Amino acid sequence: MKKFICFRPLALVQYAQAAIILIASVSAHAQSIVVASTTSTEQSGLFAHLLPEFKKASGIDVKVVALGTGQALDMGRRGDADVLFVHDQVAEEKIVADGFAVKRYPVMYNDFVLIGPAADPAKTRGKDIVEALKKLSVAGAPFISRGDKSGTHAAELRFWKLAGLPDNKGSGYKECGCGMGPALNIASSSGAYVLADRGTWLSFKNRGDLAVLVEGDTRLFNQYGVMLVNPAKHPHVKAADGQKFVDWVVSAPGQAVIASYKIAGEQLFFSNAGQ
Repeated sequence: MKKFICFRPLALVQYAQAAIILIASVSAHAQSIVVASTTSTEQSGLFAHLLPEFKKASGIDVKVVALGTGQALDMGRRGDADVLFVHDQVAEEKIVADGFAVKRYPVMYNDFVLIGPAADPAKTRGKDIVEALKKLSVAGAPFISRGDKSGTHAAELRFWKLAGLPDNKGSGYKECGCGMGPALNIASSSGAYVLADRGTWLSFKNRGDLAVLVEGDTRLFNQYGVMLVNPAKHPHVKAADGQKFVDWVVSAPGQAVIASYKIAGEQLFFSNAGQ
């Protein structure tokens, strides 16, 4: 009995030390990063296709916070994300210039398309996005703008400016302050026009009477970029693991996974990291 009483505290200490070592070991292997990204990469289904392959290659889990590009970039400025995966090149280059991100890498592209009622009452159908917007303004046709400072919203505002109508978008113009999926849902239920990225459109199920009306204009090109949030600004950023994600998505294996993502045989994103 005396021996039992004498050695029990030592045994408990040894067990506690072993438990601490085990917890530390598990924690060391439970790597994860936060990627702030545009809603189009999430709602199109790309991340559900891409991230399991990255986990296999790296052992790193990725938590995606899907927002409009402007909000995602703001997360980077605050240090609330490790990596930014977005699609507004002008804004991306500015956040790098301001020192909040380390370097911008091109990753992939697709295009924007003007969606609207198949009957196209405003007669927008064709290739010229600027002429289409002019027709929408004159007709006062219902148009749903994301109005959320996203990459798609930024592109839409550029097109209105090119049309000479930054302040006269027509009586039917409405901002929803929402993501791409909800904006498409509103357009579907109300018979409205909407600018969308092709990836989200191809994965969108509730199309109703909507159809692609304007496509093929070179101005509708939609480039995506990826950046590590600058650890010099925010020391808590998981720079090593974040850089592993950046390096992988622009590598040949990562680019191949992106290019392999298709819906009904149609490719949603086109890899161009090496260009």
